[in-house]
Amino acid sequence: MTTAFPVLLGAYEPTAAAHETTTAAHEPTATTDGTAATAGEILDRCRELVRPALAEAVGRLHPWVGEMAAYSFGWCDVGGTPAEGAGGKGVRQALAVLCAEAAGASGEAAVAGAVAVELVHTFSLLHDDIMDGDQTRRTRPTVWKAYGTGPAVLAGDALFALAVEALAAVPGAGAAAAVRRLSVALGDLVRGQADDLLFESRPWTGPEAVGPEEYRTMAEHKTGALLGCAAALGAALAGAPESTAATLDRAGRHMGVAFQVADDLLGIWGDPAVTGKPVHRDLRQRKKTFPVLAALSARGPGASAAGQLATLLEESPDTPDDATTRRAADLVERAGGRSAALAEADRHIAAVERCLDGLPLAPRASAELRTLLGFLARRDI
Repeated sequence: MTTAFPVLLGAYEPTAAAHETTTAAHEPTATTDGTAATAGEILDRCRELVRPALAEAVGRLHPWVGEMAAYSFGWCDVGGTPAEGAGGKGVRQALAVLCAEAAGASGEAAVAGAVAVELVHTFSLLHDDIMDGDQTRRTRPTVWKAYGTGPAVLAGDALFALAVEALAAVPGAGAAAAVRRLSVALGDLVRGQADDLLFESRPWTGPEAVGPEEYRTMAEHKTGALLGCAAALGAALAGAPESTAATLDRAGRHMGVAFQVADDLLGIWGDPAVTGKPVHRDLRQRKKTFPVLAALSARGPGASAAGQLATLLEESPDTPDDATTRRAADLVERAGGRSAALAEADRHIAAVERCLDGLPLAPRASAELRTLLGFLARRDI
């Protein structure tokens, strides 16, 4: 099982020619026809810059653990056979690269930070899938489903340790500050995950019900902390002032709330061909997502639908059937939950824009950053 993985890493080694042209190839540029780069092109460019260092880091792991890590990145199948696709978009690593460029440096300055945040993000996904009981991710079996729960926990732990190692190796005095920043973000991530798990046992209505404000705090911690860390690390490793890094951290946290709310919308109304998950999945799992919480708190014209939704949720079984989930989705929309979620995402996008407007950022990289942020918050919703 473990012998194929070193071969896989070899496939990701850049050629000598690639080493010679790395800096030039990864400067922020327009597309060949002079138009602005799309979000997909931006993500591709940043992944290409970071991937050799990410693969080298994963290659230092125990071969079996490394294979599970490579599987989680979409680089191989179970057993180590190289695979194409199935990996994530690389959003956090792209934020680190773009924020270094926005601070006036080459994206290469942020590679260690990009590797670290991508490793922590993947570690969190491995553990989240176990806690949530999710059996598929990106149309493939999750790591715990493919390898077992214990091995998946081990692989996640290894990725976290590797992330700290990546930042600790940063030359100069910046290593300690970078590790501290990652530690704060990880602490917030754990806090957000804890709140999200506790939400499951709380009632849908009444004084103990989860409110939208509690949700925002959870989303900022669970999703926003690492996005903010990625942005701040990129700027800090590029030599930007602490005030700039702090503002980018705040922008990333707002983006995290917008991103999570968008994810909630996809979890109810997303196209399975795009999300890789069944329609109405979050309602079937009875998750307390923002559209549902907003619908339950509706007043005025949406109050009647809100009351019907509350009754349906309180009386439906732990594993509701398709008819019940369709009815719930309809009531959420009629109570205004979908429109409220879109408005919530827009508010946080506006907050991100205000943060960026107040910073002296390199124009081209700043434009690419805004392109990426807009894409993240409005993914097919």
